[in-house]
Amino acid sequence: MVTLEAILERNNLNRAYKQVKANKGGPGVDGMSVDDLLDYLRTHAVEIVESVKAGKYNPQPVRRVMIPKEEKGKFRPLGIPTAVDRVIQQAIAQKLSEEYEPIFSTHSHGFRPDRSCKSAIYEALEIANQGYVWVVDLDLSKFFDTVIHSKLLQLLSDKLGDGRVISLIHKILRAPIQEGDKITPCEIGTPQGGPVSPVLANIMLNELDHELERRGHRFVRYADDMIIFCKSRKAAKRTLEHLKPYVERKLFLKLNEQKTKICCITDPELKFLGFGFWASRGGIKARPHQKSKAKCKQRLKALTSRSRGQSLDEFRRELRAFVLGWVNYFRFSSMKQFVKETDEWLRRRIRQIYWKQWKKTRTKFAALQKLGVSKGKAWEWANTRQSYWHIANSWILATTLTNATLRKLGWTCLGDVYK
Repeated sequence: MVTLEAILERNNLNRAYKQVKANKGGPGVDGMSVDDLLDYLRTHAVEIVESVKAGKYNPQPVRRVMIPKEEKGKFRPLGIPTAVDRVIQQAIAQKLSEEYEPIFSTHSHGFRPDRSCKSAIYEALEIANQGYVWVVDLDLSKFFDTVIHSKLLQLLSDKLGDGRVISLIHKILRAPIQEGDKITPCEIGTPQGGPVSPVLANIMLNELDHELERRGHRFVRYADDMIIFCKSRKAAKRTLEHLKPYVERKLFLKLNEQKTKICCITDPELKFLGFGFWASRGGIKARPHQKSKAKCKQRLKALTSRSRGQSLDEFRRELRAFVLGWVNYFRFSSMKQFVKETDEWLRRRIRQIYWKQWKKTRTKFAALQKLGVSKGKAWEWANTRQSYWHIANSWILATTLTNATLRKLGWTCLGDVYK
């Protein structure tokens, strides 16, 4: 049972602090970073706990930042609570997760122990390969920003027995939003960015999960991303028609009419958690969606831009961090050809970085000689007037800054991780 005492129990608060510290994140409206948090808590922890117990704790305003979305010119609002408020939220989230985990649907994969995007895609493939190849790609319009507080609090009250916990969560939901110097009250939604928001989203959408199970539907959900599987277009259309009234009248949420669609699982436009699906001889398989591939190349291009003016160590470090993250996310899917082609292009961009950094004729001449080029050829190429991009694909750099040499120099390409 989730009680206020359980949330404020010492071990739970310590675990919450460690998680907030590990998550890092930017400062809230008070400017306090997670690095300063421990010293502050050593002095004020007792005071904070007592204020929560007495019902006098009030979260500070949430700092709003806008994150660019894939659609050009569109942004997603992100709410950043203060570091102290994040600890309180994390402590609540931990206890809510323990309470609700046993009743969450097995088809829900987001922000849950031992579940991930990978497990969601695996389940989607399993269902599709059983013949459920028509899907309702359900898009809830601005879900996190449109959750009705009274509906969410009602669901919590039905399960939790401690009114003090409900009151505390209500205060967190109603924390004002600060954008620049402007502060506005929050009367709807659960801002993305707070540690408690994901579990509250799962509690809200658990109602939808169980309704779909009651109706016998096959589906996969990750947070507010959901696809429902059917065996025909007609069945998919009927499913959407019957589901819309439940979503809008029972949960008080809205479907995005433009983005919610019915299609075959292999439709190139269908993107679920960054993946697309295709039909092979062995059945339906997953691979990075074309938009995910384009976004990857766009990021690689930015990381290897000649105009960044960074040291080679900085180039290598930032590139490696991105490559590891991207490949580890998509590695269980089919992307061998994409990795091969992208690495050829990426290595050319890396060679271009060297050629630009060498810059002067004497530097180029010395560097080429050091790489084993004869004096005459080194001088000839050091004086070339060809473009950086052209030289990056020339035999002189391909045979000196070879793939193996680049690896020894510490450069990480997609294929070095995806094996």
